[in-house]
Amino acid sequence: MEQFKHFPVMAKEATDALNCQNGKIYVDATLGGGGYSAIIAEKISPDGKLFSFDIDDDAILAAKENLKNYKNITIIKSSHTNIANCLKQIGIEKITGGVVYDFGASYYQLTSKDRGFSFSKEAPLDMRFNKNDDFSAYDVVNNYNEENLVKIFSEYGEERFSKRIAKAIVEYRKKKKLETTLELSNLIVQTTPRIKTKIHPATRVFQAIRIEVNSELENIKNTLINILPFLDTGAIISTVTFHSMEDRIVKNFFRDNSKKFHDGKLEILTKKPITATTEEIKQNPPSRSAKLRIAKVIE
Repeated sequence: MEQFKHFPVMAKEATDALNCQNGKIYVDATLGGGGYSAIIAEKISPDGKLFSFDIDDDAILAAKENLKNYKNITIIKSSHTNIANCLKQIGIEKITGGVVYDFGASYYQLTSKDRGFSFSKEAPLDMRFNKNDDFSAYDVVNNYNEENLVKIFSEYGEERFSKRIAKAIVEYRKKKKLETTLELSNLIVQTTPRIKTKIHPATRVFQAIRIEVNSELENIKNTLINILPFLDTGAIISTVTFHSMEDRIVKNFFRDNSKKFHDGKLEILTKKPITATTEEIKQNPPSRSAKLRIAKVIE
């Protein structure tokens, strides 16, 4: 297996937001390589408990090694949409401290040679966060009709040439199935006009397919809905998002459940999202699109 690399974005800001306290229960909803978990575990020692969730076997394997010296972390292989149910099964009734989310794909997933997320590396069309799932990018590309392809490319990728690309895929499929990432990437390049931009022509389509395969946006909505009743008064929700669709879901959820606007149980602690520092963006360019929003349960 390739070395698992993941750079936790705004790690200090996202974990500081939790106001970590010894003795309380915290959740790292999207474990990755364990960057956030290590910081939280350190802060809540010796009596605090951290439960960290992920569905990616490679992430879990790497995190177990990275976090092996922390005795107060429990790693659970499950989706962040199942946090409440998983914790109930082991006797936890409330998250007393808070929960941190780092939505989207990890650096490792996006750059791994064999996971099928990258449009620049030859691999089977895959893109599954959970490698045990049956549904993959291959199914989307080869089985969705033209109308559905246009829909996901437009909505999830905000791709201006969605119709042209979808039509080209359907035409290509009449001769043979699309099997690999480079096959799809090259087809997109051939199909779209050349425009002066630093963004590769396949970027938005690959993002859209990844979101569809992993039900990413639906899962963000569901996890926030499911976690809120499980958070104790005073607990914090700290969320890092990476594109406008993710950020909009979090922003709307916080607003719709805020005390100020809807007589809900949240106090929004970030009037505007926090963004990465210039120094962090230099060290980790993908952090430039990240937005951190924080809310507190007040009743």
